[in-house]
Amino acid sequence: MIAFACAVTDHALYERFAERGIKLVAEPDSKVVPLGSAGLGDASIFRNYNLLLEEAAKMEDLEALVIVHQDAEIVDERFCAKVRSGLQDPEVGILGCAGAIGVRNIAWWDGSVTIASFSHRYEEYGGGEILGSTFNWEEKPPEAREGEVDVIDGFMMALPPWFVENIRFDESLGQFHGYDFDVCQQVRAAGKKVMTEHIRVIHHHSLALIGDVDGWIAAHMRIAEKWDGKLSPAQTIPGDWTERARWAEARRDAALMQANAAELARDAAVSDMVRQLANVQRSASWRPA
Repeated sequence: MIAFACAVTDHALYERFAERGIKLVAEPDSKVVPLGSAGLGDASIFRNYNLLLEEAAKMEDLEALVIVHQDAEIVDERFCAKVRSGLQDPEVGILGCAGAIGVRNIAWWDGSVTIASFSHRYEEYGGGEILGSTFNWEEKPPEAREGEVDVIDGFMMALPPWFVENIRFDESLGQFHGYDFDVCQQVRAAGKKVMTEHIRVIHHHSLALIGDVDGWIAAHMRIAEKWDGKLSPAQTIPGDWTERARWAEARRDAALMQANAAELARDAAVSDMVRQLANVQRSASWRPA
């Protein structure tokens, strides 16, 4: 039996997105556990996910617990089959639809993203949608692949019974940010695999990707301190903290330079388009009657 769970702070949001997706893919025997606002109070997502794990631990014949954000809509009609396939190896400790390797902190997208089978649907500026690199698998880039990663994006997580029995979200780390990085490191530290499958999910989310910047920074620092020196060599930068700080500063400056270059290229492309349009209009004005 595959169970579905969600920590709900906005019931309207849950009904529009998470609940609709669950109804699309749930099987007749699936259990659905929305932990509503009456049970949330001021508790963090870490705490509420632990409550969901406690509920799942009571379920008989549990094959997987799927936890989704209230604004995440599962749209893959083969969802349950893919979850079973992805979790069939007993060495798998957690499964997601987006992930990366070479991840050193909660900014998992700074690693090498191997799969991103979601779309980001937003309502600003009249609404729109940004497709992840593998949302349409037939259009995936050459480097895309399913399989083992360092970290998954936690807006949709499929958890085997082993996870339910052995892993808990670290409630000391904050209110919302970084829970997925932390549990992925717990899974890896226990000798299990963090895995991905091409599972299509729509994340209905504002373009403001980080609403609580101060909270994100605080979580980044706490989680970095917790896992300092404990990540695998592939995830870490060699040297002491001063060397890593210099590396981070250099990487930031390089990123700024790349961003400036991209802006220059964009401006040049726009100027070229304007120039070509002007040439076409000029040619048309000189055309004989």
